[in-house]
Amino acid sequence: MNDTPGARLQALFEGHRLTPTQRRIAHWMVRRAADVPFLSSVELAELAGVSQPSVTRFAVALGFDGYPALRRHLREVAPVEPARPAPGAAPSGGAEANAYQQAVHAEIENLRHLAELLADPAPAERAGRLLAASRPLPVLGLRAAAAQARGFAYFAAKVHPDVRVLDEGGSMLTDRIDTAVRAGASALLCFALPRHPREVVDALEYARAAGLTVVTVADSAFAPVARHSDLLLPAAVGTALAFDTACGPMLLGRVLLEAMCDGLPDAQARLEEFDAGAAARGLFVE
Repeated sequence: MNDTPGARLQALFEGHRLTPTQRRIAHWMVRRAADVPFLSSVELAELAGVSQPSVTRFAVALGFDGYPALRRHLREVAPVEPARPAPGAAPSGGAEANAYQQAVHAEIENLRHLAELLADPAPAERAGRLLAASRPLPVLGLRAAAAQARGFAYFAAKVHPDVRVLDEGGSMLTDRIDTAVRAGASALLCFALPRHPREVVDALEYARAAGLTVVTVADSAFAPVARHSDLLLPAAVGTALAFDTACGPMLLGRVLLEAMCDGLPDAQARLEEFDAGAAARGLFVE
């Protein structure tokens, strides 16, 4: 069982119906799990980009008398001091980081958080088994997430016998899900990144109704796709630049590839066969 501060926070939020604003607060609390017990309600509100009363209402929604009671509870289960500098901060004694460096520092923090979540490998291992067993394996990703879906599918096709990329929306999307189900698919992998297209939510709802087990890589455990996923693995995106950065979701996709390979007995043989063919064709410049 993962017992990191972030995991304990997620367990605290489970079972509560949260509003979009409250999900945003929860998301930022998980991202800054080591710091949250030491933040005031005003500081947390600024971090999450919400109002201070929203933070108070959030604490009450979780069953506490107010934010001070929530913070006292968090201090009982958290380290006695913040674990590390805030994302974007310059190294101790150094000059203040510029905007580009801050974006990199924020992504490093996202990857640290992902590493903490992967301390419990069971969810990734379960996802790997589900993906390996699905023949064919549909991989869904629209708009901002299309690149993640295509990247995963490119490598997955080297070890999985039938990978189908669903990277275009429209009326054909449900048709392609139906085709995959008729061909024997048992699971669907979805990459869901902000801003979340309504089509993705609708497609996941449709896929589950069609009998598919939905495995989702999303930017947050509280993303809109969460309630339409059987297994959701979160990996935060960076928001420091004009366009989001997705190092965490990309790395988590590679982790799922590794876990899927563990569930495919002939994965290594397929890779060796590909390497031999590539060498014979002179496919790559060494």
